[in-house]
Amino acid sequence: ALAKAELEDLTLLYQAPIEHGEAVEDQLAESNLELQRTQKRLSEELTEATNYVFSILPEPRQAAPRTEWLLVPSTELGGDSFGYHDIDGDHIAFYLLDVCGHGVGAALLSVTAINVLRSSALPNTDFRDPGAVLSALNGAFPMERQNNMYFTIWYGVYHRGSGALRYASAGHPPSILRRRDGSVAALSTPGIAIGMMPDMMYRAAVNQVSAGDRLHLVSDGTFEVETAPGEMLDFQSFVDRLSRSESPSEVLDWVRGLNGPGPLPDDFSLLTIGF
Repeated sequence: ALAKAELEDLTLLYQAPIEHGEAVEDQLAESNLELQRTQKRLSEELTEATNYVFSILPEPRQAAPRTEWLLVPSTELGGDSFGYHDIDGDHIAFYLLDVCGHGVGAALLSVTAINVLRSSALPNTDFRDPGAVLSALNGAFPMERQNNMYFTIWYGVYHRGSGALRYASAGHPPSILRRRDGSVAALSTPGIAIGMMPDMMYRAAVNQVSAGDRLHLVSDGTFEVETAPGEMLDFQSFVDRLSRSESPSEVLDWVRGLNGPGPLPDDFSLLTIGF
């Protein structure tokens, strides 16, 4: 009898872990299914967000000034964006901005700023004056109200009648103007990134453009790549290659060749304008 009782006890001791293990496996399986459902939902929402970011980008212009562009985020959602629109019958604006960081937060700020520019939604601002536009943006987007995010920007306004290009930048890489005669100019103005300091005043500069000139607006991720371990692409080398390129895709292929396999370390944004 004792042996039988001991056997029953041993059986119970043996079965208990098995039953517990089966329960744990069931819980893990359910948790895994729930995780898969959550990941699928987040992936679908991220795809929708990415599609929206690209949906607000303008169609390439076929009439002069013509445009070509390329935006390749380094992750699903980046902080780069750009646009162009007619201010009136004589003036057209071109702009490219880069929000610090990546992900949903950077994309939201980028889209918001672009929509503000596109809809001219800065009160008491002359959108034909790039300096006034950047000053107003700085007042509208202080980083302490944007989860400590800020952005750089290049904003230019082309006057069709005179060929004058007024521009201002805030912590952004220069835009590259390649003239029809082959000469190259880097267009930028002093000024820190938008949102970093209150009450900043930005000033515009002016340059003349002519038929046959090409203007390239870039983000820093377009050229900040390693050509070898610890060695970054020289900006002048990038400018030289950019000024010889016929399309943004040629520049992307060249930069990717320097960077090697895998995604670029930052968003690649290039807007080319042909006058």
